[in-house]
Amino acid sequence: MTVGGHDRQILRDLAAQVAEVAALPVQAERTQLWKDLNGLRPRRPMVLAFPQSAWRELVPDSSLRCEDPLLRSWELKLRKRLYQHEHICDDFPIDGFFNVAWVVRLGDFGLPTSFVGQDALQAGTGSYAWDPPVKAAEHVGKLHVRSIEIDRNETARQLDLANDILGDLLTVRAQGRLFFSVGMTQSLIELRGLQQVMVDMYENPGLVHDLMTLLRDDMAHLLDTFGREGMLTLNNCPMDTDDFVGSGTIGCTDELPAADFDGHVRPRDMWGTGESQEFVGVGPDLFHEFALQYQLPLLGRYGLVCYGCCEPLDRKLDLLINHIPNLRRVSVSAWCDREVAAEKLGARYVYSWKPAPSLVAGATVNWEEVERVTRETMEIARGCCLEIVLKTTETFGNEPQRLTRWSEITSRLAEETA
Repeated sequence: MTVGGHDRQILRDLAAQVAEVAALPVQAERTQLWKDLNGLRPRRPMVLAFPQSAWRELVPDSSLRCEDPLLRSWELKLRKRLYQHEHICDDFPIDGFFNVAWVVRLGDFGLPTSFVGQDALQAGTGSYAWDPPVKAAEHVGKLHVRSIEIDRNETARQLDLANDILGDLLTVRAQGRLFFSVGMTQSLIELRGLQQVMVDMYENPGLVHDLMTLLRDDMAHLLDTFGREGMLTLNNCPMDTDDFVGSGTIGCTDELPAADFDGHVRPRDMWGTGESQEFVGVGPDLFHEFALQYQLPLLGRYGLVCYGCCEPLDRKLDLLINHIPNLRRVSVSAWCDREVAAEKLGARYVYSWKPAPSLVAGATVNWEEVERVTRETMEIARGCCLEIVLKTTETFGNEPQRLTRWSEITSRLAEETA
């Protein structure tokens, strides 16, 4: 691929700026603070902001100047890092790596799910619907684990290109991020339908067990393949602006990789993640029967485990604590009982509080309320290993300064409680 001088110079100018930022002493300081928190010896609450879908308001497409689509995506990656440094006053450490994702294509489960509103699905904005393909028990026999196509040639091409353009400024490496979690209930719902699964747990439990068995085997197949093919990457270090461990945090730790690590990354050298947002209304017993027991063999393969995302876990914390020996971090969502979480988690786990994104995503923002809720949570979680993570923000009302102000307020309060 021939890269025009225009695109090349844009990327090199941005990469040089990122390299300067990555070399600042504050990055090492932040990395150590994360190691302290993840090691359950926090010096203060840690603060993070992941804009996610709202990035389009912070670094809009109109600000990008590269012409080639791939290089344009790299430009966006670099501009996000600079925006993070310049405008988000949190504890995100920026490193000198430039990650190129492995090019991988996954097949379907044998019965493809038909989505309505594909554009919204791919863009991550708007709503969509789907037609679950498993209409009856006999359809389960038509399912199989997904095929995995690894495009080594395209991955190598992109790595060579990135090294050619950026290699003297940033350290280019292949990144093998697997997937968000080993939760599997999202796939379950896509195959069978949300309402139908809720009914099946009472009227047709064998069908749910059959589906979850298949999904567990499929996830194990993915883990085995990615590990065998050398496509896993350590996640015990600073991340890209769109990447994280758990449901939104930094995984810096001296406890990973495992003591017998020889350079070949295995799940036990990494953080893993479990969640079941689709089972938000399912009680503890059914959650254990139809979700957790299938997740446990997969979670047990990882070195350290994060659990939870947006679902409230206060009624399920005992199950998680009793069944996941390598559990280290638990998500305390905006819908979770914060007092119960503080009592159950104490100083034994990282208390990962996710404030309601609506606090900063509404038509207007009540900054006094933002500060009140944050102070209240810090008091509730006193004695816990607290991190505060703002994420799932679909919009800042086209007012990017909202995120800056939120991070300034929250970081100030975190310093006050150090």
